[in-house]
Amino acid sequence: MLDQSNFQSNVSLLGRIFLSAIFIKSGVSKLLSPAQTQAYMASKGIPLTEVLLWATILVLIVGGLSVLLGYKSKIGACLLIGFLIPATVIFHGTFPEEEIAFFKNLGLMGGLLMILAFGSGKFSLEHYLKS
Repeated sequence: MLDQSNFQSNVSLLGRIFLSAIFIKSGVSKLLSPAQTQAYMASKGIPLTEVLLWATILVLIVGGLSVLLGYKSKIGACLLIGFLIPATVIFHGTFPEEEIAFFKNLGLMGGLLMILAFGSGKFSLEHYLKS
């Protein structure tokens, strides 16, 4: 039977897995189809698409892995929030067409804020390296 501490540790790990999956998948997808992503960015009026695309890929993969592994997860969460704020406004700011994506991103930011507030929990590289 799980006590409260073990329950929180297990749920924290599961939450990090679920939360990080969208960022890692998105980063890998952009890595595998950079021309398509650049064209989409350009269609939204984004300048310097090549530079910003590679910065985006780096933030998504590094930030996602940071949250997933629980290593420097607060920094990773900040990177991802820093990405989500402009991405949400620029790419999902039109209503009602992008309303669901807009609120999905708000939910992701909420999860990342929980990482900022409470850390990555017992089942994380940070915790393991401290022991």
